[in-house]
Order: sequence, then structure tokens, then C-alpha cells
Amino acid sequence: MAHGAAKRIALQNEQALRNLRLGMFIPTLISAVFRLLFRRSSLPPSKGSLALYVVTYLPALFLSRYLERMGTTRRDPTTGALISPGEDLNQPGVTEWCFDILYVTWACQIGSGAFGEWVWWFYLVIPLYAGYKVWSNFVGPMLGWSRSASSQAAEGGGEKETVSKRQEKLRKRSERGDPRVRSVRK
Repeated sequence: MAHGAAKRIALQNEQALRNLRLGMFIPTLISAVFRLLFRRSSLPPSKGSLALYVVTYLPALFLSRYLERMGTTRRDPTTGALISPGEDLNQPGVTEWCFDILYVTWACQIGSGAFGEWVWWFYLVIPLYAGYKVWSNFVGPMLGWSRSASSQAAEGGGEKETVSKRQEKLRKRSERGDPRVRSVRK
């Protein structure tokens, strides 16, 4: 059963890595084609737009190499048997954020080729989201501005907890003095 899950992860990773390799090449090609078709006056690109492209392509290249190293499956060279499926590239968290950064970069590359250099302003979504996550998960709670405190105040500030049906049954049994229920003192 566990080996079947490893095979599934390995197949998903191999597909994701194929798409990742294509994604590092195709947006650049599409951007160049769009520049030829729609924005011929922007050829050759200015130094500023080339610098912007390189500055945003380098993190994308770094992240793609990181994801490739992390998700590459290892197989036995003689038999082709699966040794390690690699890390699951569908897992939430940092892996998901890496793919999000790549998608935003690719969208900005294609958009700048089709619509102009102003599309690169959408790249600011990445640091804005990072700032939001840092604020909501670290800085805000350290300063006492957590969402849970503000949401409790908005709900009336009550200390009422939601209790499952099982917990309610156990509470009633303990109130009746049922010997099957151990009482827990707070």
C-alpha cells in the first residue's frame, strides 16, 4: 500500500517537473512572439526591460532548480525500480508558494510581451503577500493584534466553546456520577 503511494507521488512529481521545465522556456518564447506581433516598436527591448526580465528570471530559475532537486525521483539504474519518489510537489506550504512565484513570473513575462512593461507591477503581489503572511502570523500576534482576539471581540467576547456531541454526553454522564467517566479537574 505504501509503495503504491510512493509510485503515485513519483508519477505526479515527474509530470510536475516536465511542466516546470516547459514553463521555464515557453513564457520567454511566447513573450518574444507577442513582442513581434503586438509591440514591434519595443524591439529591441530597452536596457530597463531587459534588466527587469533578468532580475525576475533569476529567482524563478533558482526556485525551479530547487523544486527539481526536491521532487526528482531516484530509480535504480539497472532495474529502474523506484528508490525514492522525492518530496511531494503537491504539498501545501513553501512548495506551493514556490509554484505561485513561478506562475506570477511567467504571467508577467507573457503580459509584458503582449501589453507592455506596466504588467511587471503585478509582480509586487509576491512581496505584498509575503508581508501579509509575516504580519498575520508573526508580527501581529507578537504585538497582540491576532485575528482570533479581534474576531472574539467582534462576536461578543464570549468564552463559549463549541462542544461536540460526544463531549456533551460525557459531561452529562459525569454530572450524574456515572462510574464509566473519569472526572478531570481543571
